[in-house]
Amino acid sequence: MELPRSGIVILHPTSLPSRHGIGDLGASAVRWLDFLAGAGIGMWQLLPLGPTGYGDSPYQCFSAFAGNPYLVSPEELVADDLLDSAFVDDGPDFPDDHVDYGPVIEWKLAVLDAAFDRFSGRPDHPLRDAFDHFCATTPWLDDYAVFMAIKAQHGGGPWLEWPLPLVTRDERSLGEFRRTHGVAVRRHQFRQFVFARQWQRVRQAAAQRSIAIIGDAPIFVAADSADVWAHPELFEVDGRGRSTVVAGVPPDYFSVTGQLWGNPLYDWEAHRADGYRWWIDRLATLLEAVDLIRIDHFRAFADYWEIPAAATTAVDGTWRDGPGLEFFTTVRAALGDLPIIAEDLGQLSPAVHELRKATGLPGMKILQFAFDVAEGTGAAYLPHNYEANSVAYTGTHDNNTTLGWWQAAADDERGAVVEYLELDEPGDDDVVWAMIDAVWRSRAALAGAPLQDFLVLGPGARLNTPGVASGNWQWRVLEDQLTDELAARMHDLTASSDRLPGA
Repeated sequence: MELPRSGIVILHPTSLPSRHGIGDLGASAVRWLDFLAGAGIGMWQLLPLGPTGYGDSPYQCFSAFAGNPYLVSPEELVADDLLDSAFVDDGPDFPDDHVDYGPVIEWKLAVLDAAFDRFSGRPDHPLRDAFDHFCATTPWLDDYAVFMAIKAQHGGGPWLEWPLPLVTRDERSLGEFRRTHGVAVRRHQFRQFVFARQWQRVRQAAAQRSIAIIGDAPIFVAADSADVWAHPELFEVDGRGRSTVVAGVPPDYFSVTGQLWGNPLYDWEAHRADGYRWWIDRLATLLEAVDLIRIDHFRAFADYWEIPAAATTAVDGTWRDGPGLEFFTTVRAALGDLPIIAEDLGQLSPAVHELRKATGLPGMKILQFAFDVAEGTGAAYLPHNYEANSVAYTGTHDNNTTLGWWQAAADDERGAVVEYLELDEPGDDDVVWAMIDAVWRSRAALAGAPLQDFLVLGPGARLNTPGVASGNWQWRVLEDQLTDELAARMHDLTASSDRLPGA
């Protein structure tokens, strides 16, 4: 894949401005695209778009294929004659600066249910044929909708706690459930339909502004997901669907006890036996929604950390071989050239570097990692060492904001920053923008930063702290923070570093 020279801003749609307590796929998303276009930014990077579950994390979704219904815009439902404007106008008040997930989810589900009831009561609704076509041509939809309907019927509990015939997908039991809960199943199909409809509008708006969208594919899926329930034969689980081993990483930059993610691991022999069909379908589905894909934790295709399911930390585990180059050769044969960014961060074995080079996929560089004087491992993350075929960032959603990082940095790290960037008694704004500037002027084809860095926000704006289960994914930008002055400053930087779209 040949990358253009372009700039990236990372902002998940949940962080967009909206009066409904969470960013959505309506007018504010289009205004955001207008801001990016005015700033000369050619790429918008998202986190996974799936339906969130545990901890509201986009990396713990109920499906690797479905969309997040909480992102559906009520105003767009009104525009599609699926909702009365009075219903939206009378909605509750929410904080503007963060997502309060409990009340937001309750409200959004009420909105979606009202839209579904209106649609169901109108056999002649103009979207009826489009909905029927969506249901008939979306292969993963039935498993997902049945999974979510059963989950709702059992109080939202994980599928491993359902009655055994439903856990093991007994044909007679599933048939009976579909017969008695058909409306509930269609309700979840409808939510996916309106999400897909609204997302395609956003995608078209981005294309009209010459903005490519970078999506995110977490390498592992959630244990409590339609993916594992529908295809247990593809995962390291026992006859009742319980994980025998789980995913994570050993102690690293983020945690002295490692990160115990708890995701089920793949049975790579089973995937190999069917030609990696599930993965091909997954990536093909995502490429219908985005232009490029960042594969999170790319290293697991080379080798991955296997942790016993009963472990309480990620300290004790075993390295296992991933599917390697064969996987990418097979997927490329099915899908053609792969517009994929390999997230290759952390403590990597030589096999990971060899695999990335063999695939030709661009890797990632994080400038915040460049100044760890104590470890002495930062040279590869200094901008003058970046390869052209790479994607460089000040930091990502997993890092502190650059201002937060700078404020917490040790004296020797701060000294290294000042020396490398040739700063003279810098203030906070000077440091943050100098780090953005260094990434933007580097050889890396793509240069990116979270929006929080352009706004020079501190640690209170951090989106995620790895290893911390609560308090993440909440930050939101305010409408009045996206100023013309900020767009102009970003445009000047992007133009002077030869990163304007089409340049």
